Amino acid sequence: MNHSLEPEGKSRGGSRLHDGFCDSLEPVLPLDLSKCKDIDMLTKAMSSTAFGGRALGEAVDVFYAMVTDPDCFVVLTVSGAMTVAKMGLVICDMMERGLVHAMVSTGALMAHGFVEATGKLHFKYNKNMNDKELYYAGYDRVYDTLELEKNLDDTEEIMDAILGSVDPGTVLSSWKLNKLLGDYLSKHTKGRGILKSAYKQRIPVYVPAFTDSELGLDFGLFNRKKSMNGGSPLTFNAMHDLDHFTEIVQKQSRLGIFTIGGGVPRNWAQEVGPYLDLIRYRVLEKSNRKARHPIKDEDYFKRYSYGVRICPEPVQWGGLSGCTYSEGVSWGKFVPQSEGGKWAEVPIDATIGWPIVMKALLERLDKNKHDLKVVQEKSERMQKMMQGHY
Repeated sequence: MNHSLEPEGKSRGGSRLHDGFCDSLEPVLPLDLSKCKDIDMLTKAMSSTAFGGRALGEAVDVFYAMVTDPDCFVVLTVSGAMTVAKMGLVICDMMERGLVHAMVSTGALMAHGFVEATGKLHFKYNKNMNDKELYYAGYDRVYDTLELEKNLDDTEEIMDAILGSVDPGTVLSSWKLNKLLGDYLSKHTKGRGILKSAYKQRIPVYVPAFTDSELGLDFGLFNRKKSMNGGSPLTFNAMHDLDHFTEIVQKQSRLGIFTIGGGVPRNWAQEVGPYLDLIRYRVLEKSNRKARHPIKDEDYFKRYSYGVRICPEPVQWGGLSGCTYSEGVSWGKFVPQSEGGKWAEVPIDATIGWPIVMKALLERLDKNKHDLKVVQEKSERMQKMMQGHY
């Protein structure tokens, strides 16, 4: 212990008691609502409090650092029923304001989001109807909200039309199919929608577990009908998604990730670092490629420098797939905080925490014109970079 840092005064066990400041500790401060004129100021003040409030405030700070880093490629990953929960336009804002450059999602989230983007509605669950009654009435319950079976039937007709226009020799993957859906929405709908915004901003949207969704089932139904009529079914290759995402990540200087929930989207996006590492050591070096073509460390050593996650579950419940950011360091997925990594993990319902974090960040950006310009210029560069990949 460095006693030169210890203040004079009372001792405990032979050591002088510290006052916090001598160890460069940051004090917590009372939340004075009279000084909080907007959501940005509120979250800044919350970051100096404790518990979930501090975590939420720190999430805004880390996200702000992530999006204003001119060299940081930001990946959004989302799980849970966020489009049924009406968070779709929050995602649109993130895309349209240039805050994210790629998205990884569950298939169900994209399916319900596509329903919404075509102008159809979801409804509040009426607890006077039990689940058996809901089934026969054509209502599919998602927690406290209802999807209409008719909505999904109508979506399948659109999918049939889109897939019917695809050349039979085309090999599809989730990001390619989502691009087709975004193109359809851009041409046939007036409102906003996730895949429509992604299409216009050249943002690839990956669904690693594509068959675990209504859209995946629609794809399967289309192929069955094609086969029954003597046609050739379309081919879907999920490995194209992994290779496509890996090629894009390999070109980036720094990476950031903003995660809602956990599950497959979070892990799939994070495993790109270990994947590149394995490509180098298990494939390229074992094939003696290094001797013929020197391998640059920076091309195969990619970790996330920033991370923000909003998820109410503790690790052991499985929603996080058992992986905190600290644990991710051991897998080569994240830059340690000791080397400059910045993380924030918020244990809160995303329908509460996510809009607050986003609104605070947008207000902060609007107050800082220089940082806003950095975000806009980065977004333009990313769109140009994506020309060869979209």
